[in-house]
Amino acid sequence: METILSISNLTKKYGNLTAVNNLSFTIQKGNVYGILGPNGSGKSTTLGVTLNVVNATSGNFSWFGGDTTTHQALKRVGAIIERPNFYPYMSAYKNLKLVCKIKEISEDKINEKLELVGLLDRKDSKFKTFSLGMKQRLAIASALLNDPEILILDEPTNGLDPQGIHQIRAIIQDIASQGTTILLASHLLDEVEKVCSHVVVLRKGEKLYEGPVDQMISSNGFFELKSENTDDLINYLEAHPNVKSTKILEGLVTAFIDQPMSAAAFNKELLEKGILLSHLVLRKESLEEQFLQLTDDLNDAN
Repeated sequence: METILSISNLTKKYGNLTAVNNLSFTIQKGNVYGILGPNGSGKSTTLGVTLNVVNATSGNFSWFGGDTTTHQALKRVGAIIERPNFYPYMSAYKNLKLVCKIKEISEDKINEKLELVGLLDRKDSKFKTFSLGMKQRLAIASALLNDPEILILDEPTNGLDPQGIHQIRAIIQDIASQGTTILLASHLLDEVEKVCSHVVVLRKGEKLYEGPVDQMISSNGFFELKSENTDDLINYLEAHPNVKSTKILEGLVTAFIDQPMSAAAFNKELLEKGILLSHLVLRKESLEEQFLQLTDDLNDAN
């Protein structure tokens, strides 16, 4: 599979603050990658380095297998790493014409990209009349004018209302379906889970996980249980060979399992041991629960 971007041992320090710490990962063609982490985890700094707007302290990166200079490679990249900034009294179409002039590219794709982001019917409207979501969609159209091989988005739904978030996510999925590789930074677990095929999880500049999203959430899940015999239930679960950990909160017992188990079979098993349940639900771990487990593991290690 073709490598679009390779980052190797990247570190960026601002004085005593290490924003990115020895980070390595690879972006392969045709996937949607999410860099996931809370604010201050190094997501924007990482993108800034790869786009030549931030200088790395150490480490390196290469675009498209290293066969081209970064300057030439960035002509094949579309990126939005800041809030959309267009001329307020110019129309959407005229703003994009100006972008084409600055980038020295053809204007023949303007209508096509406006249609892709759902703004063709507003192409003659002034930018200042646009909602925040529409401004963000125009920025995406602008980044797509050169038909980039990869589109980079930094917190693309930040500050948007639910409708705006839904529209941006749908556009990202549409762009990806046409073969464009996408790299987006987000602190929203839900966003990465719904949009991305692969994820790189960062915390305080360090990589916690890299790989497919579905592998990260492919655990066997957990049972939520309630019983009047809570102590007996906990004792049984802690001795069970298929239960890797348990926790209890306000009478609700959570049992994380490391082997596939059906709720019906588990209920029967507990009943035979004299443990009557008033509540039993089998759930799959969400990306959020996996993320929290990763950060807990790191805290334990420290």
